[in-house]
Amino acid sequence: MVETNILVIEDSITLRREIIQTLQAHSLATCYHEAGDGLEGLKFLLEIKMDLVLCDVEMPRLDGFRFLTLVRAREELRDIPVLLLTGKDDIPSKVRGLEQGASDYITKPFDASELVARAKLHLKMKKLQDELRRANEILLDISNTDHLTGLYNRRYLMDVLEREFLRSSRKGSLLSFLIIDIDHFKEINDKFGHQEGDVVLTRAATAFRDQLRCYDTPIRFGGDEFVAVLPETSLPDAMTVAERVRKALDAITFSGKLEKMKITASLGLAVYPGEGVKTVEDLIREADNALYRAKARGRNCADGPLDPA
Repeated sequence: MVETNILVIEDSITLRREIIQTLQAHSLATCYHEAGDGLEGLKFLLEIKMDLVLCDVEMPRLDGFRFLTLVRAREELRDIPVLLLTGKDDIPSKVRGLEQGASDYITKPFDASELVARAKLHLKMKKLQDELRRANEILLDISNTDHLTGLYNRRYLMDVLEREFLRSSRKGSLLSFLIIDIDHFKEINDKFGHQEGDVVLTRAATAFRDQLRCYDTPIRFGGDEFVAVLPETSLPDAMTVAERVRKALDAITFSGKLEKMKITASLGLAVYPGEGVKTVEDLIREADNALYRAKARGRNCADGPLDPA
């Protein structure tokens, strides 16, 4: 069961308890929280994930309007519905509250049935918004993921690489890029078939990913090629990562039809800033050139920039 949290912010203890008891009688939430003013309420919001807030307008220290301003200024709190409670029934006050981000208004003294109905409505809307957000996140994850290996795909590569490139340029930090190509993979497909070839790719992807650090990004570039974006990583450190990956791939053992097979990989590295690397495209090109040099050296090795900066 998903936990539902409601926060009631009201300086009158009597009214605060009355509101909570009214909501509890209709089982609108699993947990109810209470605060005496906006400042105390804001602390609750920063500590507990709330689904609905009922907030008085006139309170000491931090009133309802100021509370709304602070809540809507924080991205992680903007989607929480806030119902303002006020003893004033004038249009200007309501307009002000709605303009500052209030989801609804309830006038005191309130009718219990109206309070419950409005609370139910906004809880339902919040639930639908959360479900939609989760669905969008899943769709985005699917669109960015290679279905065979579970790694990020080429579509995601350009997004993360451009983002890290800009960050590296802004901070003056190093960014390394690694390309990995499984040696003679076409022969594996030709000899054992594409289904067994997929087994090899899946095992290689897992071994590759397991050798990266938590802040590195593993990606299937296409076919039998993988790449990794290595933020804040110097060439020597990137070479260490590359060698670790190479050894992990070399150590993979298979069963069944592939029992006697061993795989190796060639790896190419580039770093930004570096000689001839001014753009994302330059970084990819230089890593690809290094990969071909590794293949020319006999494969099963890593190569880097000819003239590292």
